[in-house]
Amino acid sequence: MITIGLFRHGRAACKMPFMPFHGQGTPGFARKAKPTPPEDTSEEAAYLKSLGEKQRPVSIKLAHGDVVHGWIEYYDKNMVRLTRADQPNLFIFKHEIMYIAEDGMRRK
Repeated sequence: MITIGLFRHGRAACKMPFMPFHGQGTPGFARKAKPTPPEDTSEEAAYLKSLGEKQRPVSIKLAHGDVVHGWIEYYDKNMVRLTRADQPNLFIFKHEIMYIAEDGMRRK
């Protein structure tokens, strides 16, 4: 529904249409709830598997701020094993990982 109203602009009055706004607070406006996303999409396991099969070098940032480099040799539900060339291998619990990023070049 459009309503016509009078507004003063300078000395002359002009007619401008009023259009109702159907925002969040407008009564009678039904907002559909978004469905809750699934807890697990299984994409994490597929991604870790592909990184391990290709032996892609990765950087893992830990919760306390350290960044470690290597490639993922093994993973399970709770942890990943990071294999490193010149340092000891690490078993890292997933709850301690902030993110995993690919480093680019394939491991030699």
